[in-house]
Amino acid sequence: MPSPSRSFTRSRVLPLVALAVLAAAPARAADTVTAPAAEPTPAPATTPAPEATAPPEAQAPVKPAPIEVTSFVDTYYGYFFNKPTGNVPLRNFDTKHNTFSLGLVEVAAEQKVTTANRLGFRLDLQAGPTAELVNAFEPGGLEFLKNIEQAYGSYLFGSKLQVDVGKFVTPAGAEVIETKDNWNYSRSLLFALAIPYYHAGVRATLPINDKVSFTGMLVNGWNDVVDNNSGKTWGLSATLKPSAKLTLVQNFIGGPEQKDDAHDKRFLTDTVLTVTPTEKVSLMANYDYGKDKVAGTDVKWQGIALYARLQATPWWALTPRFEWFDDTDGFATGTAQKVKEFTITTEQKLRGNLLTRVEYRRDFSDQPFFTKNGLPKKSQDNITVGLIYVFTRSF
Repeated sequence: MPSPSRSFTRSRVLPLVALAVLAAAPARAADTVTAPAAEPTPAPATTPAPEATAPPEAQAPVKPAPIEVTSFVDTYYGYFFNKPTGNVPLRNFDTKHNTFSLGLVEVAAEQKVTTANRLGFRLDLQAGPTAELVNAFEPGGLEFLKNIEQAYGSYLFGSKLQVDVGKFVTPAGAEVIETKDNWNYSRSLLFALAIPYYHAGVRATLPINDKVSFTGMLVNGWNDVVDNNSGKTWGLSATLKPSAKLTLVQNFIGGPEQKDDAHDKRFLTDTVLTVTPTEKVSLMANYDYGKDKVAGTDVKWQGIALYARLQATPWWALTPRFEWFDDTDGFATGTAQKVKEFTITTEQKLRGNLLTRVEYRRDFSDQPFFTKNGLPKKSQDNITVGLIYVFTRSF
């Protein structure tokens, strides 16, 4: 018979085990319950794609500066009351008596420098008696480059400094070789006797502002493409425009000019003052003083030219000119003398490109420098009619 104590113990253990099992069941159930689903992680915020940008426009190629072409034909008829034979004294280009004459035919092309186009050039081709006279003093010979008045290349350094290399006309004087750019038809005594025509070398121009500009040059000499000595000639120029109505140009040129003589020096100071008091009235004055040494002997010359221009209408103008020239040493004219001249010129534009000038001029000297019927005279008078056709175009 089982021990009662064992029965009691067993009877009490079973209910306790059952209770333990029942108590553990919920805990197990709790352990196996599916955990609530985790909240979904929000997708990262997307940055909107940048708007598509158009590719940069290709820059248009820089257009070269235009080439400006100017051409003209200059003809004249002159009648001198002294009826001289040969070339007329004291005249520069209008040297023929009582004949219809061709003065000059010229074609010029220029491409100016800019900050976008730093290379430029100028070429002036010319033919006719004027071209021959301009080249008459060239050491390289009468035919050497006589048909090239100017030929130079240009380069712009920075935004202002322009350097030219080649052959170019002189900065001196109130007048130029081309009749169309002067106020009178005939050239002044100062243009003919006091200054050079051209130079060959290097030139630099620096405008400081719209009122001040400077130019310097180093060249072979006066009218020398081929140098006639071992020295070099320098030049300095200043242009001052204190107002729209006033312009002052001052030139200095110095250096040896005698053949095979680099020791003796020639100097020239040239001043040009232009005043425009009204739209229809312009005044101009030109003063030159020069000196040289020839075989060690000093020679000098000086003169002044005064101009007035009345632009009465867009197509008609009147220009008187008066000059005095002192050639005390006879260096410029070959005779020691003082010369004066008075000129009055009427200008009429017949068409847009056609220009005519009718001119009376009287030259007179303190010496019997002129001739009439083989006899010496102190004066000469003449009437000239000039006809000029000008054509310009840009390419």
